[in-house]
Amino acid sequence: MYIIHNGKVITEEEIIDGYAVVVEGEIIQELIPEEEVVNYQNVERIDAKGGYISPGFIDIHSDYIETIASPRPTSMMDFNISLREAEKILISHGITTMFHSLSFYREDVFTHKPMRYPENVQRLVDAIDATHNELHLIRHRLHARFEIDNIDGVDRLVRNIEDNKVHLLSFMDHTPGQGQYRNLEIYSKTLQGYRDLTDEDVQTIIAERQNSEFMTIEEIKEIVDIAIAKGIAVASHDDDDSKKLELVKAFGTTISEFPITLDVAKKAKEMGLQTIVGAPNVLLGGSHSGNLSATEAIDHNCVSILCSDYYPAALLHAIFDLSEKHGNDLHQMFMMVTLNPAKAVRIDDELGSIRAGKRADILIIERMDDGYPMLTNTMVNGALITTTNYRIK
Repeated sequence: MYIIHNGKVITEEEIIDGYAVVVEGEIIQELIPEEEVVNYQNVERIDAKGGYISPGFIDIHSDYIETIASPRPTSMMDFNISLREAEKILISHGITTMFHSLSFYREDVFTHKPMRYPENVQRLVDAIDATHNELHLIRHRLHARFEIDNIDGVDRLVRNIEDNKVHLLSFMDHTPGQGQYRNLEIYSKTLQGYRDLTDEDVQTIIAERQNSEFMTIEEIKEIVDIAIAKGIAVASHDDDDSKKLELVKAFGTTISEFPITLDVAKKAKEMGLQTIVGAPNVLLGGSHSGNLSATEAIDHNCVSILCSDYYPAALLHAIFDLSEKHGNDLHQMFMMVTLNPAKAVRIDDELGSIRAGKRADILIIERMDDGYPMLTNTMVNGALITTTNYRIK
């Protein structure tokens, strides 16, 4: 049994002082007044030293595993090693549940990474699935990101859903001229940033992409129905107008990832969709592709969830930046990386908050004199995974 005390507890409703968290086995047993800690014998006490006692972070959109598995475009490491090494990094940033976002592309026109070839994506899908029955540090889950021109990949996607290997599904359309790449100039510069292409080459790629064959609305709806029947949440990606929002919501979609403009983000929230923005966007001060500023959207109260997208360290730092530099409520910022994503992917009955009966995924976050957030303890399923001791010499 553990008692975590002398800290500020992030509950579902507020941040409270003067309480301790009692953990027994894998479960949070109760919150008790600090003065009752002395009544417990034969327990391990963890002193939060005045820091924050937070639920573990739940990251439902991150392709970071691709960087670990393929550190160079033509170099691929063993996928089992990659997952084991990635989780050491993820836990150090407070991420206790990771939805690895793997892209099911017909063709990746930007990098041609072997990591994104269908056979390699499937190998990584299988490796993630295998972790459920193996020793691991964090929860590994799969966010299947399906590009709608990947006609040949539909059967494989459906098999993965039916085999219970998918835990979140999103549909993407990276066709130049709409969505994330509605600005063709930015699309062209992005392509040329990844590859050595002439302007003529770029125009050829744009024409080919714009004339690709895409899944029909009926075909997308069929897959959405299969996912929903399995209890899998479905997301839309890079929503750029209200008509698209209305369409995807009619399918049963409940999440809008990275709305392109503030007006679309506001509309998504108004329609009851969970809205996601990237924490790196917060730290960078804006979108790397010239789209919606995450901070602006949060300031307008039209964001539900922060994800790490491609930089796991961003979650912890964005929480405090949004509160201290932009005046947002700190408790609400914590909810965007804990309870809100848990609700979005339908795991909030067990995870996402410090409440009696839930799984004991708990972080202790202290602050350096300059405000730098230090993650000093992490617990997953009631097991103390890491203890980090910062020192001067």
